[in-house]
Amino acid sequence: MHHTPIKVRGYHLDLYGHVNNARYLEFLEEARWAYFEATHGLEWFTESGLAFVVVNININYRRPAFMNEQLVVHTGVKSLSNRSAVIHQRITLDDMSTVVSEADITFVLFDEKQNKAIVIDGDARKMLEAMLEPTT
Repeated sequence: MHHTPIKVRGYHLDLYGHVNNARYLEFLEEARWAYFEATHGLEWFTESGLAFVVVNININYRRPAFMNEQLVVHTGVKSLSNRSAVIHQRITLDDMSTVVSEADITFVLFDEKQNKAIVIDGDARKMLEAMLEPTT
């Protein structure tokens, strides 16, 4: 599980003084980039001409986040099939136990040369399998 810290800033807030729901998508995306950079997956996939394309996002909001709170986005690969994978992300306060939101992001592997989603196999599959989080 990879951890990305994010501090809530004033421009993240809505009229009610808490983080706007759309901003969570940006927090999650920032953490996915950091996750793949940290695992060197981003580098490998970019050099291979492959890209991750998000096809579905399911997010549950559990608690509002407020100005100056320190958040941590926990990111890991939850599941892997032949055509797609799911990344699970959980945003907590920096105490790591207070859950702010949780999301499952489904993505496909897109081949830029073929201009289509492809089967996840070979080295790409091995890399993603190594990122799978153990189930409890």
